[in-house]
Amino acid sequence: MKFIVSSSALLKQLQSINGVVTNNPVVPILENFLFEIEAGKLTITASDLETSMITELPVEARDTGRIAAPARILLDTLKNLPDQPVTFTLDEETYTIEISSANGRYKLAGENAADFPRVPVVKGSAPIEMPSSSLARAINKTIFAVSTDELRPAMTGILVQLADSQVTFVATDGHRLLRYRRQDVGAGQTANLIIPRKAFNLLKGTLPSEATPVKMEFNQSNAFFSFNQMRLVCRLIDERYPDYENVIPVSNPNKLIINRQELLNSVRRISIYSNKTTHQVRLRLAGSELVVSAEDLDFSNEAKETLTCQYDGEDMEIGFNARFLLEMLSNIDSDEITLELSTPNRAGLLMPTTPDDSESILMLVMPVMLNNYV
Repeated sequence: MKFIVSSSALLKQLQSINGVVTNNPVVPILENFLFEIEAGKLTITASDLETSMITELPVEARDTGRIAAPARILLDTLKNLPDQPVTFTLDEETYTIEISSANGRYKLAGENAADFPRVPVVKGSAPIEMPSSSLARAINKTIFAVSTDELRPAMTGILVQLADSQVTFVATDGHRLLRYRRQDVGAGQTANLIIPRKAFNLLKGTLPSEATPVKMEFNQSNAFFSFNQMRLVCRLIDERYPDYENVIPVSNPNKLIINRQELLNSVRRISIYSNKTTHQVRLRLAGSELVVSAEDLDFSNEAKETLTCQYDGEDMEIGFNARFLLEMLSNIDSDEITLELSTPNRAGLLMPTTPDDSESILMLVMPVMLNNYV
């Protein structure tokens, strides 16, 4: 079985799905790409049992056939070839693969395609369409807050809540919580899905920058995303997601409005002087002044800055983890942000001061205890 393909076109497709392939997988066959030739089209699949990515590209071929090709050596070979047509000769009996270029021949050992796991077929729901830019934005705004604690599997994914007239994405690691909602995308149905972080990371890396509709389908155990010639199927996390709505404080009488970039820059500078274990910075709010400070008693380092702000509420001092604040402030686009607070030991809410018609974003961050109010 033979096919001819552009080396750069094939490399581009392999690189787009290579993130699925893991080193030392549970099943050795998963170190391979599955190649399937049919009707002048090459379909390539990569899988780690939980997530599968499938891509297609046209090739010159008269035959049909299947073989598993070793991912690493194939990628390394194509990366080091100049852009040119290359001929693949596949022997389905001995599972050998021969690549012929303009001035070279490369022989590598493949494996039996029959050993490659089947990709689940997802049927059972009406497809939902979402622009690629909206989906990429939703993933970017939430994925940094996903937990890495395998003992709490539900929190190692992003909760996607589908409703008739909106779609909500939620991520939390117990210290902070992100809720991103699109009011311009309706699912026409209600469902709660927990998509693993790896699947959304892979999707984020392959979503096109130009406006492209992404189709999403799901059943009890899997979610399916497709756009252009790319498909991704992932197993849903079958756990109950924490009741995040109950965590969001409703009554927050103390409101701070401040320039986002000024606060971001200040926290970035002040955090250099914070304790390297707690990363604690303290915010002291009084009148129209915000004092940002940090200290590291172990090394006698301390820093303090005063910023002007709009503050409506009681004088207050509250501590936060600087790393969390920096990540959150970096993921808001508006010029001004609002920080809503109730007491120094309750969560603060961070959001853009000017709401957007098509999206809403709410960030919750837990405070850290300050020494002076233990």
